[in-house]
Amino acid sequence: MPELPEVEITKKTLKKYVEHQYITDIKINNYNLRYKINKNFKKNLLGKKINKITRRSKYLIFHLYDKNFFILHLGMSGRVLVKQNKIRGLIDTSFYASTLPIDKHNHIYLIFKKSTVVYNDTRRFGFIKYYTATEFKNCSHLSKLGVEPLSDELNFSFFKRNIIRFNKSIKNTLMDQSFICGLGNIYVNEALFLSKINPNRSSQALHEKEIKVLINYIKKILKKSISMGGSSIKDFHNSEGKFGNFQNTFKVYGQENKKCVRLNCTGFIKKSITSGRATFFCTKCQSE
Repeated sequence: MPELPEVEITKKTLKKYVEHQYITDIKINNYNLRYKINKNFKKNLLGKKINKITRRSKYLIFHLYDKNFFILHLGMSGRVLVKQNKIRGLIDTSFYASTLPIDKHNHIYLIFKKSTVVYNDTRRFGFIKYYTATEFKNCSHLSKLGVEPLSDELNFSFFKRNIIRFNKSIKNTLMDQSFICGLGNIYVNEALFLSKINPNRSSQALHEKEIKVLINYIKKILKKSISMGGSSIKDFHNSEGKFGNFQNTFKVYGQENKKCVRLNCTGFIKKSITSGRATFFCTKCQSE
């Protein structure tokens, strides 16, 4: 599943090509995504102008000039393709796809005057939904999300005040979207390593200094990944169709049995499974 940096980069791509543009046509090849596309979806969007595109957690939000919205979630395998109408080739903002996009998985085409946005999804766990301004205020997908990790709201005071609600490991707490939204497995593993915190530690057992260090590394690692174009676990491309390369800086994720990269540390990277997800940590500097 794409994580916050990858969705942020996809947002930047779309802003560049379709913000302030009118939707001139819509082609729907498959209505059966994670949630069935409403039969009025095309009617509601046709001729509408995109005011701006924002991101909330891992959701892309399209703000229309008529004050209504539609949201896009990429699920496990969704990808956004942008075709400039007078230029050959596609800009592929995919992240976890190991192959080139296959046309039969092109489910939705949003057509603009100068470009076309294609939603391609092999496993169809993603979705796209339209909301009126009133409906959007109560959007169930967004209403229970926690703070954005790159916002000023994620600070020591917030963390200390809210952590008491989570009687589980710090790894699982950071993955809980009602606490901090948008964090995924890769960046949680990396942030905990940099903070020298064992992923199985109880959230409520963290000391004040550890909390401050962890918050700093969460923000730092996300900003670094965005600046480096995201993580190409397989074939992620950035907004210009180039490979992201943050994966080249991984300290623990996917580094099972390798020696710890910290100088003077004699530990090795161990892999375990936490709540069905792979957890990577150093047996020495994250042992406590």
